[in-house]
Amino acid sequence: MPADRLLNTVLQYYQDVHDDAKTEQIIGTTTHLLTQLSNPLNLGVLTSQLLTAPAIWFRPGGLRTSLRIISIYNSAALRVQQHATDTAQHKVPAEGGGLRCDEWARAVVKGADDRSSRWQHLLVLTGVLMGMESNERQALSRGLRNTLGHAVAMAANLALETAVEDGPIAQGSIVMALNFAFPLLSDHNRAQINCNALLPVAVWALVGEEGFADGQFLHAVARDTVDTLGQGLSWAVQSPSYQHLQQMDKAPLMANMGPLSKLASFAVQNATETGVVLQAHADLLMFTHRVLDAWSRTRFSDIDPAMESVRLSRETLEQTWLGLWQVLRKIMFGTIAVLQAIVSRSLLDPYMLHDTAAPAIAAKSLRILRNLYFISSRNGNNAFQVYTFSYLTSLDNITRSSQACQTILTEFRPADGVGLPSNFLQRTLDLFYLNMAEHMPLILSTEAADALIIKPATAYLSLDGPMTPAVIEIFESAHSAILAVMSCPQHSRLTIDLAPFYIVRLFESFPHQISPRQFRVAFKTVIQIVSPPFPIAALEPQLSETLLEMLLEYTANAATVPLPPSQDSVAQAASEESGEQLQSAQSALVLTLIDALPFLPLPYIEEWLAVAAQSLNKIADPRLREPVKERLWDILVNGEMDVERSAVGVAWWGTHGGREMVLHGGIGQVPMMSGAIIPDEKTSKL
Repeated sequence: MPADRLLNTVLQYYQDVHDDAKTEQIIGTTTHLLTQLSNPLNLGVLTSQLLTAPAIWFRPGGLRTSLRIISIYNSAALRVQQHATDTAQHKVPAEGGGLRCDEWARAVVKGADDRSSRWQHLLVLTGVLMGMESNERQALSRGLRNTLGHAVAMAANLALETAVEDGPIAQGSIVMALNFAFPLLSDHNRAQINCNALLPVAVWALVGEEGFADGQFLHAVARDTVDTLGQGLSWAVQSPSYQHLQQMDKAPLMANMGPLSKLASFAVQNATETGVVLQAHADLLMFTHRVLDAWSRTRFSDIDPAMESVRLSRETLEQTWLGLWQVLRKIMFGTIAVLQAIVSRSLLDPYMLHDTAAPAIAAKSLRILRNLYFISSRNGNNAFQVYTFSYLTSLDNITRSSQACQTILTEFRPADGVGLPSNFLQRTLDLFYLNMAEHMPLILSTEAADALIIKPATAYLSLDGPMTPAVIEIFESAHSAILAVMSCPQHSRLTIDLAPFYIVRLFESFPHQISPRQFRVAFKTVIQIVSPPFPIAALEPQLSETLLEMLLEYTANAATVPLPPSQDSVAQAASEESGEQLQSAQSALVLTLIDALPFLPLPYIEEWLAVAAQSLNKIADPRLREPVKERLWDILVNGEMDVERSAVGVAWWGTHGGREMVLHGGIGQVPMMSGAIIPDEKTSKL
């Protein structure tokens, strides 16, 4: 059928609503006509009619309909461009309508007239731009390419002015079209976009019904999850909630969540009104709060990652569980990308940077990160630069205000109770709390540090049950939080009372709950804190030696059998690409004593060097003794000791019997004049 007659037929079909098959046929014919019509006026008429056709717009489809419009013009532009290229390169007769790329693009764009909405015009412009310019094709002349990019920016601005009145489909279509067109726009054209109007729509598209739907899909997941006897928690593939999750994950905006978050970040960085950015920040906080609340109502929230294979049915573990976490990771990455832009702007915007606003903004960012921590804490999901920047920068900003730190710690402080929370989600949130609190003791008063850091962390120093990686992590965080408080000079009085108690807890935890490496680091840190030049050394000059005496007492009764590899040590060995040194509890404690030597007060150095030498010689197994001996040599020669302590160490090794004690296990030769009479060791002293 000639193209003109086919055009009339299609225009007639546009006026009625048809079934799926007929609609697909109409769309295919429309694409064909766009490449075959030779009269520019007919191309304009076809576009004008398509954008108002009941056959297209009166059917249920939502954003998928808008995506089809972009696809129609993208496909048609690709064919026109390919026809033009073949004709120019091979000198073959012109195929299709015979129009050049510039002529075709102008004719199509003229069809975006006043009969249709601005957001529909944006769909046409985006499709043409993609087909002609994506993948470095550059089929259009420079002038028309710039004009088309300017038209996209202006159409987006005009559409954004009425986006709320036009409804959710219009808002989603604007964001989707800009998503596709944005990489093809010049910096000049990007700068013309009204980011004040774009940002609220982009955030809505990210978290609203066309995006993550406020995390409400988790409520349906909770309803469809059953506890099957002998199989564990089961969430079936055939369940309505899983089918909905799959459809949601394939939705136009969800399928392009990465570019969407970049578009929203661009809007954050270029919005001229600070209030719009602050509202986007508040929207993200509300969204993540709803996600956390919905997750807490699912039975999955109480599953330790190490127990997934036991707690979940096989079907759930192998299929639905993977699909759920794919969506949850999208939620985290999309939200953090926008949050990072807000945090970055807070460092430059004078309305966000001053001392009153900055801590409040940082506190809100930390609340967002806390709400998503059940996602980011699993499988290293938080080990990327954007997350780290957002987290650490927010901590730096909030620590500008003691009151802001105290407020957020009070808000999320673990509840006092008889025992530790058994719910895994609550332990995860407590882990975030302890990690956050570790950075704040320097700005807090001693009373606040005790109430908000020491007491909550102390509750986690004695953990029962299996030491899974998640449990080990919270245990380590509790130790780090306590050591952070003890390291602050202004909390010296608290440290004096706390140090012996903490050391006792440390010994109780070793070696079952804490690895040798972690024990050595913790003990060495405490010795450093209670030794000069810290003020505690002046207040309690005997405290460091008291702690070493406690260490000796535990060393005398420590087990001598080699310890099994701990999860911490295995991780260390993997990261350093080296094997783990064999240690027993006894040898680890002697190594701890040696690690503490560089921090002891100067008068104690020689005495405790001798004690360390005697202790290492009590290690019977040569495999365990040699690493300890090498560590003592290392302390003496590698520069860990300052000049004065090194001089004492050299004198002890050379003339005070240290060499004999270490190498031969003796008590050392008594210095005497050359030619002196040496008494017989067997002679009676009576």
